[in-house]
Amino acid sequence: MKKLIQFDQIHMVPDQLPVITLRDLVFFPNVVQPLIIGRPSSLAGLANALKGGGYLLFLTQKSRETENPSKRDIHRTGVISRILETTWLSNGNAEVVFEGIERARSENLNHSEASFTTKIQPLPSQASEDLVLEGNNIIQEVHRLFDEYSHLRKERSNQWDNPIISTNDPVRSAFSIFHSIELSIGEKQALLEEQDILICYHNLHKILKREIENSSNTQKNTDQLTLKDIVTKKDIDESEELSETQSEILPIDQEWVQLMSKITLASLPEKVSDRAHRELDRLKTLGPMTPESAVIRNYLDWLIDLPWKPKELETSSLEYAAQSLDEAHYGLKDLKDRILDHIAVLSLVGELRGSIICLVGPPGVGKTSLGSSIAAALDRDFVRISLGGIRDEAEIRGHRRTYVGALPGRILQGMKNSGSTNPLFLLDEIDKLSKDFHGDPGSALLEVLDPEQNKAFTDHYLELEYDLSDVFFVATANTLSGIPQPLRDRMEILRLPGYLETEKIEIAQRFLWPKQARLHGLPNDFDLTHQATQQIINGYTREAGVRELNRCISQIARKLARKLVTDDNNRNLETVGFQDVKALLGPVRHFRQNTDEGDRIGMVNGLAWTESGGEVIDVEVALVPGTGQVQLTGTLGDIMKESAFAAVTYARSRADQLGLDPQFYKNLDIHIHLPEGATPKDGPSAGITIASALISALTATPSSTDVAMTGEITLRGRVLAVGGLKEKAVAAMREGITKVIVPAANSSELSLLPPEVLEATIEFIPVRTMDEVISEALTTPGKIPYGVHEGKPLENIPQAQ
Repeated sequence: MKKLIQFDQIHMVPDQLPVITLRDLVFFPNVVQPLIIGRPSSLAGLANALKGGGYLLFLTQKSRETENPSKRDIHRTGVISRILETTWLSNGNAEVVFEGIERARSENLNHSEASFTTKIQPLPSQASEDLVLEGNNIIQEVHRLFDEYSHLRKERSNQWDNPIISTNDPVRSAFSIFHSIELSIGEKQALLEEQDILICYHNLHKILKREIENSSNTQKNTDQLTLKDIVTKKDIDESEELSETQSEILPIDQEWVQLMSKITLASLPEKVSDRAHRELDRLKTLGPMTPESAVIRNYLDWLIDLPWKPKELETSSLEYAAQSLDEAHYGLKDLKDRILDHIAVLSLVGELRGSIICLVGPPGVGKTSLGSSIAAALDRDFVRISLGGIRDEAEIRGHRRTYVGALPGRILQGMKNSGSTNPLFLLDEIDKLSKDFHGDPGSALLEVLDPEQNKAFTDHYLELEYDLSDVFFVATANTLSGIPQPLRDRMEILRLPGYLETEKIEIAQRFLWPKQARLHGLPNDFDLTHQATQQIINGYTREAGVRELNRCISQIARKLARKLVTDDNNRNLETVGFQDVKALLGPVRHFRQNTDEGDRIGMVNGLAWTESGGEVIDVEVALVPGTGQVQLTGTLGDIMKESAFAAVTYARSRADQLGLDPQFYKNLDIHIHLPEGATPKDGPSAGITIASALISALTATPSSTDVAMTGEITLRGRVLAVGGLKEKAVAAMREGITKVIVPAANSSELSLLPPEVLEATIEFIPVRTMDEVISEALTTPGKIPYGVHEGKPLENIPQAQ
């Protein structure tokens, strides 16, 4: 241990100290200064110093450009310093306040993998009697010159009076002057290495005379101003008053140094760095209590904290990504293939921009959780923002700094939270955006989601271009109808049609039951059988996703946990079977439609596509004596009402071929109803279903219960294409339908249906006209109701060629 005496303090310093190398700075004894520590070797040295008593040795690099200096790049004379205060920043750097103790020379400098360490040889700095007797005149002259130097440079302040003018210690005064004057790193290092203080004062005398002469010449040039550039005495008085106020409130100089260090260490782009320095210069001219100074400080903090550095390379492999996705989600082959394709391209070209995917599917299929799984597979940071209900453009682009409490938009807030320039950004519920007089956030997203524009995204708060081209955007939506067309055009649409029964069983067995059993404290040997899971899915849930299934399984786990608590010896339900489900969940809530009704007249199965997935719905038609009115019930939208009127007109136009009286409509009222009236319904895909139900009622021809259909109808009986075929096919399989009538224009989509649907006992029949639909959907004709005269048999209707 080395014993060092600093005024009235005694420091016991270890013989071996960690080393921190400095760029553009020479540290001196008796100086207290905050520094930002950011290089890995410096952080390692700081950590070792904190473990070893808080002492370290500062050594200055010979060249500031050297990022990782070696032994030959470092001066051997430095300053032993003590750590006074350490603050760890969010970016991993440290803000540390150091106090210089004594000069020392490095002996046997060692460089490990993490940092430098060295043996030290202190170089005591004490004033000898010869210095006091012989150097009194030179010391006083140096103090006088520094007074003049400070006045010329407008840097003199009360904090320097004590160490420089009022002290009786010439050594302390010398080090204070060394630290204060603006010299090159080489000159300051030479002053530090000179052990004879008298020689140091002679050198200071020469340096101060030189600097004063240079400052005087600069002042003369400044005095040659035009009249319009001369500052009035009033402005000078206000400036001096402001400076006094600043110095009384807080140590402004340390704050400037701290902000300058943060800006330097942030590795900002050139334009951003210039903007930051301009704002810092403005901040120096303002009082610390002015409102604008707080705005500028907040702005500088945002510039510093945003990630500007180049992206980190993605290291994810195909094998790891495939395994990660399979462990987190079952099925979803198309989506997984798309992510693996992305990784494969990255492995070949090293860079792939413009990746913007929109996951469209009903609630509960795992769209949001897929975002975090994709981020893990790609080895990227994950950021999620919910867009549901956002109606203000400023939520995306931010507010301008003229507003009180202004902040950047959610895009830049997410980038700051991620800490990287290439995160996976999840835009959740993008179809729930709204707009009002505040602006249209959907239009603001056009720039964000356009690969040709987002490389220069401009936030109103930042007022600088920010590059979003490396971000992987994933949006989620329940339907495409709520997404504006220009925004939809910028995204690659991937549909998640919902889970099949077999997929739900696998999800429940692999993920849901083990998770709920663990959360409810059930033993590991408790099991949920395949038959019980199937009964829960068919009898207690009716959904495209698995949220209700998860709630049912959670309810079963709660019941079992209660049984275990009330009776420790009751382990009869270690396995939950088919017969136990009803006892745990109560009566069955859902029944398959039309399973026991037989053939029906005036009722046909239709296929609908809702936000909750595909559904099988009934269309009912009733004929009553009347005056030819058409009544529509079931909360139908305008498009569905138009389809109903088109179906009635078609039936009237085909009255002769159907064996109907051409004037049948005059004596009948037609009532068309879609059950579950509380649920709004709309769209053209129920057109052929309404027409089939109407013809079934008019001709008393039963419809098959195992047949369902979807398609738009025209006045001439043509069948047009519809959307959502995947979801409708899954719903038909779930309800036990064996024959599905689809438009011939949708035939190409049949090959894209899930394998379970294609392998099931469902027959898909493409049709082009209503004549084909009637021949497939209706059985043998019955008695024509309400006195409509019999005509041609229904089976003799001409078929379209």
